[in-house]
Amino acid sequence: MSKRPDLRYERRLWKLGIDAVAGVDEAGVGPMAGPVIAAAVVFAPEIFISGVHDSKQLTHERREELFTSIRDRAIAVGVGIAEVNEIDRLNIYWATMSASRRALSALNLAPGHVLVDGRLIAGLQLPQTRIVGGDRKSFCIAAASIVAKVTRDRMMVDLDAIYPGYGFAQHKGYCTSEHMQSLAKLGPSPIHRRSFWPVAACAQRPLF
Repeated sequence: MSKRPDLRYERRLWKLGIDAVAGVDEAGVGPMAGPVIAAAVVFAPEIFISGVHDSKQLTHERREELFTSIRDRAIAVGVGIAEVNEIDRLNIYWATMSASRRALSALNLAPGHVLVDGRLIAGLQLPQTRIVGGDRKSFCIAAASIVAKVTRDRMMVDLDAIYPGYGFAQHKGYCTSEHMQSLAKLGPSPIHRRSFWPVAACAQRPLF
């Protein structure tokens, strides 16, 4: 098995005459603050960008470089967002499903098939295939993971300026020891997920 994403899954679909294959992945399922972001990416057949990999395997600098290459060479890129209030209202699973459907709806074309990392997208009215560990196997899913991660990281940097003191620009909302300490000291901000237990435990002391 290949140790890096390749085109094997896409080529199976291209051989069936399905040219528009969308890869979908998300970023921000685990953090206790900030939105969850999904991305959908479609490339023309046989387009391949060397270095594209699961976003978690790449440095910040390399992700930024590849993000630009993906945006330049893809024929369609869509991003979907589920904000904190939706995460708290629906739960993180259903909010992620909503963000994934929105990413596909944001494409400027209708894909003939969707390759998705990990689990099927509930409520999607398109043919789809789930690939466990897809961001390490499928090129278009790996590209989507980079777009989702870079988009979310940039949003968290912007949110750090709006809600200073929590370190969002550094930890991006994940449950680091520094984040836990700032949460205990300051109480939850408006972008903390109050349905997540560490935030719920501090919710009696809101800062804003």
